[in-house]
Amino acid sequence: MRVAQLRRYPVKSMLGETVGSVEVDERGVAGDRHLALLDVASGRVATAKHPRLWRALLTFAAATDGGGVRITLPDGRTVSADAPDLDGLLSGVLGREVRLTSSREPGAEVERPDPVDVLAEGVDADVPFALLEIAQAAPGETFVDYAPVHLITTATLDRLGVDAVRYRPNVVVESEPGTAPFGENGWVGREITVGGVRLRGVLPTPRCSVPTLEHGDLPRAPEAVRPLLEQNRIDVPGFGVLPCAGVYAEVVAGGTLRADDPVSLD
Repeated sequence: MRVAQLRRYPVKSMLGETVGSVEVDERGVAGDRHLALLDVASGRVATAKHPRLWRALLTFAAATDGGGVRITLPDGRTVSADAPDLDGLLSGVLGREVRLTSSREPGAEVERPDPVDVLAEGVDADVPFALLEIAQAAPGETFVDYAPVHLITTATLDRLGVDAVRYRPNVVVESEPGTAPFGENGWVGREITVGGVRLRGVLPTPRCSVPTLEHGDLPRAPEAVRPLLEQNRIDVPGFGVLPCAGVYAEVVAGGTLRADDPVSLD
């Protein structure tokens, strides 16, 4: 196996960037989910997991720029994440008051409707949602969903038949020929060596409705989650039986990840 693609998402729920190499430490990929928007009304982290409120975040893009972050708005304008008027600008585009932050408060939560409800009722429906504490297995203050690094294999992506960008991984692993899909389920508890970096799988990656939503120019894709509901529902410790694709991992030994690095399981 090898690294087919490395991706980083400087602002949670915005589109990210493909990179040739990244530094990794116990907190995860440097610059990944370093920033997030807080919903001023609720105090919760804004995420497209709640499509009715926040799916428009997937029409924004964020990329690193000389050590900082630049955000591209849906109309193509770009603005620095340090711009003094950014909160007002983003609030105006999103139609809801938000505040950009780099500091994750202890117990920070997101709103997560069941993807089955979103598929059945539509993205504009006012469906019930659960409150989910993010970054439960991640040190530091990043806004990752659970653990510092997220991986998915091309075998799984090939079975699903949609672009990797919809699943928002850090590492796309090119599988060996003939590899069965959803093999990442078996990576939990195993060490994953990627170049000079050592990871350990900690949890299958549960899937919300985000992969089904529009991502920039990509249209809606209900098929991004429906096969998982039928073929890969996993009893995820602490979360219940959920559709999964990919694996979350903790960092055992950090270093530099590079595209084309070999990937092996211990």
